[in-house]
Amino acid sequence: MTISDYKTVLVTGASAGIGAAVVRDLTSRGLTVHAFARRAERLNDLAAETGCTPHQLDVRDTAAMTDLFGEIGADVLVNNAGVGRAIDSTVTADPADLSQTIDTNVTAVLQATRAALPAMMAAGRGHIINIGSVAGLYPLSSAVYGASKGAIHFMSTNLRLELVGTGIRVTEICPGRVATEFYDAAIDDENLRHKLKETGITEITSADVAASITYALDAPWYVNVARVELQPLEQTYGGVNFDTAPQNQ
Repeated sequence: MTISDYKTVLVTGASAGIGAAVVRDLTSRGLTVHAFARRAERLNDLAAETGCTPHQLDVRDTAAMTDLFGEIGADVLVNNAGVGRAIDSTVTADPADLSQTIDTNVTAVLQATRAALPAMMAAGRGHIINIGSVAGLYPLSSAVYGASKGAIHFMSTNLRLELVGTGIRVTEICPGRVATEFYDAAIDDENLRHKLKETGITEITSADVAASITYALDAPWYVNVARVELQPLEQTYGGVNFDTAPQNQ
């Protein structure tokens, strides 16, 4: 079961960044790609460019997503939609931003997977691709976003156990810094946004991430690419931080 054995793909968060790159790559390989996102104008532009089928959808609308996914009956689901609201501080986070992050990054991914699986199980084959993050694997200074991507990590590994013997593969893609609009949408404060964006390193691209997805899809049927980590050469993780705490008087 390589990429040529698949026919129909669902991609969430497809209007820009990684999602749009995945749509471009997979349509170029002859697959029928259904692209889902909230921004209709960008989706229509992508459809004109690639020939994908656009669907304006907020993945938090479970009923609409369930109906569409059931109607389409795809071989591949790319759970890419995600947000980074409340990424900078838990204590100062707006409760609405915290809820939006968990609802989009965790709950919607579970609902999308639940909606897509019946067709795959009936066919005896399929592939779930979850876009995680290194933030879900290593300690980073973002408890909310890290928690949401940590959930995706354990969802992916546990889903493999649930689906063993069904012919359905599960892959988690964990990028580091990617040159996308992520921070523009995640952070309202201009100074903080500039500080987090301007790292001075050469970031990986959305096309690099899309290529890792194609690699996982194109593996032989007996190979499950369980997890891919990719990050800029100039980025790494680890280390120990020390600081003094306030002393009780």
